[in-house]
Amino acid sequence: MKIGIAGCGGIGSNIAMHLIRSNIDNLKLIDFDKIEKSNLNRQFFFNNQIGEFKSKSLEKNLKKIYTDVKIESIIEKITTQNIHTLLEDCDIIIEAFDKKEFKTLLIETFKNKPIISANGIGGLSTDDIKVKKFGNITIVGDFYSDISTYKTYSSKVMLISCLMTNEIIKIIGDRDGKF
Repeated sequence: MKIGIAGCGGIGSNIAMHLIRSNIDNLKLIDFDKIEKSNLNRQFFFNNQIGEFKSKSLEKNLKKIYTDVKIESIIEKITTQNIHTLLEDCDIIIEAFDKKEFKTLLIETFKNKPIISANGIGGLSTDDIKVKKFGNITIVGDFYSDISTYKTYSSKVMLISCLMTNEIIKIIGDRDGKF
C-alpha cells in the first residue's frame, strides 16, 4: 500500500515520520519548498538542512530511522495539470498543504481514494480537536484556528499529525483485516 503525502511541512513531515515508525514503508513525498529556519520548530528537519528541498531531506531523515523503506520524493508543485500523474498510484492521500486552494483541488480531484486532511492546526488550544469523516475524507483539527491568524506550535501540530496517522493505520488495518 502506497501513501502519498502532498506537502512535507509540519503535518506532512511528522506524519511521514510516524508512518515509518509504524512500519508503513511505502511513501511518496511531494513538495517544492525548501527548508527555512522558521520551519524547525515543528517540522521533521534539522538546522544543517536549511536551504534543502523538503521532500528530499525528509526522505534522508526517514531512511535514518529504517534503511529498508520505499520512498519516492518529488520536488514539484502540485497543479491541476499534474495532480493525477503525481498521486494516482497512491492508495491513501495525505493533504498537508498550507493553502486552501490546493486543499480544495486535491479533495475535488480524488473522490474515490481515502484522503486524510487537517483543518485548524494553529494556536495552543487542543480542547476542540476532533476527527470528522465526510465520505472518503477524514479531517482532523479544531476547524477554526487558521495558520494565517494563529501561530503554529510543535505540540499541537504533532498531536494532529499523530491523530491523522492513527486514521491512516485504521484504514490500512481495515483493508488488511487487522482490526
